[in-house]
Amino acid sequence: MKNYIQKGGTIEVIAGGSVASGSIVTVGATAGISAGKYVSGDTVVVNLDGVYAVAKDASVVAKGAKLYVAAGVATTTVGSNVFLGYAHSAALAGDATVNVLLAR
Repeated sequence: MKNYIQKGGTIEVIAGGSVASGSIVTVGATAGISAGKYVSGDTVVVNLDGVYAVAKDASVVAKGAKLYVAAGVATTTVGSNVFLGYAHSAALAGDATVNVLLAR
């Protein structure tokens, strides 16, 4: 097919500042995980599929719960937050991370 571009597992965006490897990155109405470490002006490769351990807020997370991005961390709070994916594991309020299955 001459209109094929790529599998769609990643998207690129220009970094507006420092981006840590493995951090949550929002791109418009979607979110994913940074494939590397980047500085302002770099082209950031954002993974859009897979399971990742990500920083979370103080929310209690049930396995399979919908997760969103708030201030760069995962949360169960919907509000105007961007959808990230589904909890691949449960997490307690005191846990620093949760495993998330990225979803679009």
